[in-house]
Amino acid sequence: MTDLNNANAIEMDAVCKRYGEHIVHSGINLSIRKAEIFALIGGSGSGKSTLLNEMIMLQRPDSGTIMVLGQQLGQLNEQQAMALKKRWGVVFQHGGLFGSLTVRENIGLPLREHSAMDDVLIDEIADWKLSLTGLKADVGGQYPSELSGGMLKRASLARALALDPELLFLDEPTAGLDPESAAEIDELVCRLRNQNGLTVVMVTHDLDLLWQVSDRIAVLADGKVQAVGSMQELAASDNPAVKHFFDGPRGRAAQTQAQRLTGSDKHGSIASKPK
Repeated sequence: MTDLNNANAIEMDAVCKRYGEHIVHSGINLSIRKAEIFALIGGSGSGKSTLLNEMIMLQRPDSGTIMVLGQQLGQLNEQQAMALKKRWGVVFQHGGLFGSLTVRENIGLPLREHSAMDDVLIDEIADWKLSLTGLKADVGGQYPSELSGGMLKRASLARALALDPELLFLDEPTAGLDPESAAEIDELVCRLRNQNGLTVVMVTHDLDLLWQVSDRIAVLADGKVQAVGSMQELAASDNPAVKHFFDGPRGRAAQTQAQRLTGSDKHGSIASKPK
């Protein structure tokens, strides 16, 4: 594979990964379209986080190719890899903010590393990024340990947006949050995609998040992609690797709630998908 379809942000072809005798991926083929919210789901050990780490060059597959924004990751030199990394933002499960820096300093860190802007302008941009995530400027003067879980997720998103990325990678964006805070993150993810045309790739176990915001979902099991489709399509699947996500009490409750909202805008204008 030497080219990337203009409609796709990410392409994976025959990606394989193993640790000793344990096979994590066995010939993964996957396409992620530009400006869609794409989710990776699967049981423990299915390789979701490994696949995400391969997309952001924290790990390398043993074989196969990964194309991100038209560039084949395995063929990039250090300078090219750094240039590509500036085009995406990442929010790790536990935020990943530096505890010794204020929120404003955390958000401004990528700008200080990769631009020649002065400190005043960087602080102004950091405050603007905070506002995009629904946080007030005075939060910028606080330290990560002073924030609630929902605020910490938002601050981490603000840092991920510092360099105006084309791609946003989210690892369990609602993990550990109460239902109200999780719903606010749902709305925020949709708003960021709709306002900025971001491609969003996320790993999550949150069925409400999947129903409310995802365009398509890939189900990983046994080293393969078992199915790709919308939540409605996956809910109707007979594949055993897919069905268990919908057969439990949480799955049925989330599906019932989503069906109740069918025909109306789930989050008002915030969550409506671009036409």
